[in-house]
Amino acid sequence: MTEQATQATTGLAQAPHGAAPASAREVELRIGGMTCASCAARVEKKLNRMDGVTATVNFATGKARIACPEDVGVADLIATVVKTGYTAEEPPPPEPRPDEAPAQDPSPDPELASLRQRLTVSAVLSTPVVLMSMVPALQFDNWQWLSLTLAAPVVVWGALPFHRAALTNARHGTATMDTLVSLGTLAAFGWSLWALFLGHAGMPGMRHAFSLTVSRTDGSSSLYLEAAAGVTAFILAGRYLEARSKRRAGAALRALLDLGAKEVSVLRGGTEVRIPVDRLAVGDRFVARPGEKIATDGTVVEGTSAVDASLLTGESVPVDVSVGDPVTGATVNTAGRLVVEATRVGADTRLARTAALVEAAQHGKAEAQRLADRVSAVFVPVVLVLALATLTAWLALTGDVTAAFTAAVAVLIIACPCALGLATPTALMVGTGRGAQLGILIKGPEVLESTRRVNTVVLDKTGTVTTGRMTLHAVHTAAGTGEQELLRLAGALEHASEHPVAQAVATAAAERTGTLPGVADFTAVPGLGVRGAVEGHTVLVGREALLAQEAITLPAELAGAKAAAEDEGRTAVVVAWDGAARGVLAVADAVKETSGEAVAELRRLGLRPILLTGDNRRVAESVARAVGIDEVIAEVLPQGKVDVVRRLRAEGRTVAMVGDGVNDAAALATADLGLAMGTGTDAAIEASDLTLVRGDLRVAADAIRLSRRTLATIKGNLVWAFAYNVAALPLAAFGLLNPMIAGAAMAFSSVFVVTNSLRLRSFT
Repeated sequence: MTEQATQATTGLAQAPHGAAPASAREVELRIGGMTCASCAARVEKKLNRMDGVTATVNFATGKARIACPEDVGVADLIATVVKTGYTAEEPPPPEPRPDEAPAQDPSPDPELASLRQRLTVSAVLSTPVVLMSMVPALQFDNWQWLSLTLAAPVVVWGALPFHRAALTNARHGTATMDTLVSLGTLAAFGWSLWALFLGHAGMPGMRHAFSLTVSRTDGSSSLYLEAAAGVTAFILAGRYLEARSKRRAGAALRALLDLGAKEVSVLRGGTEVRIPVDRLAVGDRFVARPGEKIATDGTVVEGTSAVDASLLTGESVPVDVSVGDPVTGATVNTAGRLVVEATRVGADTRLARTAALVEAAQHGKAEAQRLADRVSAVFVPVVLVLALATLTAWLALTGDVTAAFTAAVAVLIIACPCALGLATPTALMVGTGRGAQLGILIKGPEVLESTRRVNTVVLDKTGTVTTGRMTLHAVHTAAGTGEQELLRLAGALEHASEHPVAQAVATAAAERTGTLPGVADFTAVPGLGVRGAVEGHTVLVGREALLAQEAITLPAELAGAKAAAEDEGRTAVVVAWDGAARGVLAVADAVKETSGEAVAELRRLGLRPILLTGDNRRVAESVARAVGIDEVIAEVLPQGKVDVVRRLRAEGRTVAMVGDGVNDAAALATADLGLAMGTGTDAAIEASDLTLVRGDLRVAADAIRLSRRTLATIKGNLVWAFAYNVAALPLAAFGLLNPMIAGAAMAFSSVFVVTNSLRLRSFT
């Protein structure tokens, strides 16, 4: 954690779990030919055997993220993958721009189209075979030869991807789920050929009874054409639904990438010129008309409008912007014409960085998935041994070759570990994608584990619970003085000062009274306030000590108002003119309207809130009372924040920290779970585990709820996958499953896991 804190304060990103040294570069490869979790595990294992290489292979996304030394070339990495029996492509350009996003979502998908074609043909051909085999009434004379005619294309062409992959694996001395499917279907088809041509199954008038379990019959008259064709169709259906669901699971990220504008009107010598967004440079000024997307991150230099950021942050209410305000690329200008000066372009924009964070998170693995990968890597060889043992045991105990063969084939087909491999990545893809749509960026699956254990949340005050801007809260006037007059004179004088308290007074005065009068003979008195001439009056604004220098005292009612304001943690500004005290202005950092609701929601999640700030205790306690926090730790330096987090952890608490400033970065990195407000500094965002794109504290509660729900979905998927395999294998080995039913159940397990993950898309 100390290293993370150091990185955070220098603005560096945290290294992912198992990352290579900082001098290493990162490469991404698209891996082809993977059909199950054991494929991904094998590619990952081979890559990690290379010197200095740390790789993570994601079966769901079909990608490998690799950290490797500079002397390891991309060609070397690809060669290693190819030697393992798979294909690999060089990574896309390292800095994709938002306008290139559509290229990442080619339509139609060739792999999906090929699967759909094989599935359609196989389903049409295998359905009559299954019906004739299962329903004796449909078995006319020589029906078995029609079944062979229909089943042969399914087993040979429909299942060709399985046979091809099994052959490739065999050449490399390995076995995968494709090996199981290929062996099972070919064995069933081969037995049927033997029975038809060399046994009694080909005789005219032969009838075939169907059973869901193993039954003893004459082996020479037993056909398994329905198992060979049906299993192929069921598994192709599972693969197709799985591929389509995985594509839907990544839809949120593709939608995020596609948010960016494609063209922009740039001002060149006072004339608007339409150019592609990728030609935009920092410093260029461009126009955003009502209804148009803002092309890139920038600062408004002309015009006022309201900007709708709902597609990027999930915030439904448009935000008013004017000259000097920052705007984010891909948000929509809803009202007036804006001229914006570009401050970030390409991969540096918030949209591109958000997409990069989401995609990086989808490559990670939770601890539970690492266990599943280790199980999948040894599962297939174990199943092959179990199938052989089943065959041998049935032969030894019953002498029934048909029953022994049926049970062994069922073991081969039921044992696919696909559901194990899909359990984590599909849920993570959907969860992180949905989070991105809601303005919640989850940096990796390890974060999910932390959210489950968190029981204490430490909240920074300024910029997190409060707005971080001073605001005028109350106006107290002396007898005979009007509020409008007090604000006009004090606001005019404060308008000439750059102090945050002065700006708060000036802003409020301008909003409430209109145009402020001019100031003459302005003088700033360091540490005390300001004086000057406004509309013929000699005006003093500042501390009570400033008035004391002029022998001006506060009347009892103003002294009481000043004391009450200070008791509430507010800054009291005294106003006087023409030798008499005229009023007291109470200024404070405003509490965000939603902070109280957010604290209540965090409590409902079982978290104990603590307010942590470097501000004085009275101010902190006032803010804490306003939002419903009981425990306050105030007057703490940045290093002190780290010490507080460490102390809380030493007490046995699991700590989440929410902050937004440079002074919060080290504490964010030290906490078990760091949540950075996206409106904060880059250092805080880099040091955090979760980034909340909006400056609304309620999103922190949403982030924890989403993370916990995603983790629960992952665990549910893994429980189902493990339980399915543990329960199904004995059933098959003991002869309680027909191979065709086993194939349907195996396909269903993968579809169930992916469908369960897709429920996260409805999270609100």
